[in-house]
Amino acid sequence: MDYAAALVEQNMLFGELIRDADPATPVPTCPGWTLQQLFRHVGRGDRWAAQIVRDRVEEFLDPRTVRDGKPPADPDGAIRWLHGGPRALADAIADIGADTAAWTFFGPRPAAWWVRRRLHEATVHRADAALALGVPYELAAPLAADGISEWLDMVADTQRLGRPASLDPGVTLHIHATDDLGPSGEWMIKGGEGGVTWDHGHGKATTAVRGRAVDLLLALLRRPATDVQVFGAEDVWATWLERTPF
Repeated sequence: MDYAAALVEQNMLFGELIRDADPATPVPTCPGWTLQQLFRHVGRGDRWAAQIVRDRVEEFLDPRTVRDGKPPADPDGAIRWLHGGPRALADAIADIGADTAAWTFFGPRPAAWWVRRRLHEATVHRADAALALGVPYELAAPLAADGISEWLDMVADTQRLGRPASLDPGVTLHIHATDDLGPSGEWMIKGGEGGVTWDHGHGKATTAVRGRAVDLLLALLRRPATDVQVFGAEDVWATWLERTPF
C-alpha cells in the first residue's frame, strides 16, 4: 500500500467534507470538540509529526509549539494549510531518509512510520466529521483493514509499556471482516500476562466480532458502527472496548 498517497487522498477528502460546514458544529465522537478544533487537530498533527522527524526530536513535542501550527483565518487559506501537512511530512522524511530513526510514542521507529500513523489518524477523524455532519462515511476495505492492524499494533505496544491488558490471560478475540480480503481480513487476538498479541488467522475464540472492515474499524475505535455482530462471550468485547480508550 502506498501510505503517502493514501494520506494525501484522505487529507483531501477530509478538507472537502468540512470546507463549507459550520466550524462550530459539535463533534460527538470527540467530546468537547467542534469541527474547527478537529480541523486544527488534524492539520497541526501532520506538521507535528513533520517537525519531530525533521528536527530529530528525542522526546515528546508539545503540539502547541509546532511551527505554523495554526490555520489562517480565511477558509481557502485554511484548506491550503491543511493540505500542506502531508507534504511537510513527506518532505521531512525525504530529507532525513525513510529508514532513519525518529521519536514515536513507542520508542524509536523508522521515520516512515509516521506516514501510516498520520494516515489512519486522518481516516478516523474523517469519520468523526462525517458523523458530526450526519453524512455517510465509507472507506475502502483494504485501507480499513490496514487501519485495524495498525490499531492493534498500537494497543499491543501500549500494553507492553505498562497499560493494563485489554484481554485477560487465556482469553481470545477473533475479528473477522466480511469483505473479500483473504487472510488480511481476519485477526486473532490473544490475552497474555504481558498484554495482548495478535496475528492474521482464523480459529475458535472466546468471542468473535464480524462485519465490514470499515465498520469493524469504527467499532474498535469506539465510534458508532452498523452491522457489527458479536458472537460468544459479549462481556469480552465490552471489556476490550473499556480497556482500549482512544
